[in-house]
Amino acid sequence: MKYYGHENTAGVRPVTDEYPGIDDPDDLYNALSDLWCEYTCAPRLRADYGKDNKTLGQCSITAFLAQDIFGGKVYGIKRPGGNYHCYNAVGKAVFDLTSEQFGEEVLDYTDNPEQFREVHFAKEEKKQRYEYLKKELFEYVRR
Repeated sequence: MKYYGHENTAGVRPVTDEYPGIDDPDDLYNALSDLWCEYTCAPRLRADYGKDNKTLGQCSITAFLAQDIFGGKVYGIKRPGGNYHCYNAVGKAVFDLTSEQFGEEVLDYTDNPEQFREVHFAKEEKKQRYEYLKKELFEYVRR
């Protein structure tokens, strides 16, 4: 596992049985690694998307899907340009399934504002990408 916080997720368990086989964030990361694609990438970043950087532009839809499965809260790190990079906190475990997109850059996962799906999904394209990823994961775990 390459994502931020992977070593601290041992106690993170699903709060739903909707996704059989997704028993911890590692399982979710592995499944999403097969599902993230150019379509699920944020439109403003699609020109730079590639399988060599599969987590690029996937943060908010991934973090809210992880919240659906594991509960907890979604937080955001303010980025240059004013956008927020989303990640998850469940209990004391803080993890960011899409941190690889930043390469060697070290992000600060402390004291960031909580993010809400109502705000993020006010953008229809983002809501559609989230719904698509959710549907793909639902089908993936049933194969």
